[in-house]
Amino acid sequence: MNAPARLALAAVGLALASALFFTSTYVLNRAAALDGGHWAWTASLRYLWTVPLMLPLMRGRWTPLWRAMRAHPGAWLASSGIGFVLFYACLSYAAASGPAWLVAGTFQLTVVAGMLCAPLLYRDARRRIPPAALVTGLIAFAGVLLMQRSQAGGRLDAQAWIAIACVAVSAFAYPLGNRGLMLHLERAGIELDATQRVFGMTLASLPLWLPFVAYAQLAAGAPPLRQVGLTGGVALGAGIVATVLFFRATGLVRRDPVALAAAEAMQAAEILFATAIGALWLGEGWPTGHAAVGALLVIAAIVLFSALVARRPPAAA
Repeated sequence: MNAPARLALAAVGLALASALFFTSTYVLNRAAALDGGHWAWTASLRYLWTVPLMLPLMRGRWTPLWRAMRAHPGAWLASSGIGFVLFYACLSYAAASGPAWLVAGTFQLTVVAGMLCAPLLYRDARRRIPPAALVTGLIAFAGVLLMQRSQAGGRLDAQAWIAIACVAVSAFAYPLGNRGLMLHLERAGIELDATQRVFGMTLASLPLWLPFVAYAQLAAGAPPLRQVGLTGGVALGAGIVATVLFFRATGLVRRDPVALAAAEAMQAAEILFATAIGALWLGEGWPTGHAAVGALLVIAAIVLFSALVARRPPAAA
């Protein structure tokens, strides 16, 4: 196996690991919603938690990050506004409107969202949507849809449709913000690692979270301690571990559209993790009927993506 193929497989492995930690978002957010926690507190507290939790990781990394942010503040605000604020505000609102499996399942639109955003971002060969990657991504999403259909019993109420709309927006916002920042850094000739990018985007997002804090305080008062604790768990598991792993994975293959699409598509595994944890911890129903077929399709798509990147020729890197 050539070096680019090994790098692509490493990125896929990191992205798959990140999917496991990302799953805490759906389950813990839904737990906070079931306890009556306000969605705006759920959204903003995650990022308020993330900054102090990441400070120990920034030792020796702060100076180049600060220079990059000071040189181009607009790019950081735009990327974090889309990739963190719009993404997570919609996801948190959805958690108050639908069960964990529905939110996690709809978010799997992200397996094709990054590819579909490519023509809007790039001006080189990366603007072309890789057909094989797109077909494989659609297989994964078809599996997710089958799992959702089984869970819903074919019926969704108005609140569930609101959740679907919100999560669809967040599914496009997340890869768009991440890809947008990577492209800005590439054009500016700035090298930052995944930890620096996550911390920088979190820091840039803080002013944008202040209106959410004010709204949550007016609407619901101070957050309960359990909600504060749950959002701290999300910040650690999803905001730091999962996001750093995901940013590392996509950064490794940012110039290879097929491998980048494969890394993003590993988020499809979240529906498998979220369904199992939601059933075991929150008492939500296990998939039945077509759900088994859907789960097999998701697993098949993950295997197909791995095969695609493993067979990448050296020139593709």
